Amino acid sequence: MILDIGLPGMDGHEVLGRIRATRSDLPVLMLTAHDDLAEKVGALDRGADDYLTKPFAFEELLARVRALGRRADQPSSARLESGEVQLDLLSRRVYRSGEQVELSAREFALLEYFMRHPGQVLSRQQILSAIWDYSFDVESNVVDVYVRYLRRKLDPPEGPSVITTVRGAGYRFEPR
Repeated sequence: MILDIGLPGMDGHEVLGRIRATRSDLPVLMLTAHDDLAEKVGALDRGADDYLTKPFAFEELLARVRALGRRADQPSSARLESGEVQLDLLSRRVYRSGEQVELSAREFALLEYFMRHPGQVLSRQQILSAIWDYSFDVESNVVDVYVRYLRRKLDPPEGPSVITTVRGAGYRFEPR
């Protein structure tokens, strides 16, 4: 993705944050007129894979896009592993302790989001924004319901859950 920082209505950094919340594997090249070192470092620290300032040579832009494309094609980006849970993004299959687990599309998306943010406390609002429509009712218990579905399918019969409830804050994915 080529992303300009100066977008109408929403800052490119905010767009990058939303992209990274759901698609950490998507290569992002920030394109901007800002040639400030702090701006470059900030964009790269927020998750940009590359940074190009205007004006630029079109050949350089194409070369950078090709380079990002080569990195994005790595097979490791198609598989996430945390503890005993493996998620294959290409085949959309999930395994726990080597056994396949059937998940709905929404459960798969929720598990992927958790696995891309292991150990982090994710608020219900963050999860709603990443997995469901932004206009979804924030008072809904849909996140709690889907976390319960995932726990039933992923947790060992006699053991701690891979998803911990953090009272007043949200959920944390902690595979053992």
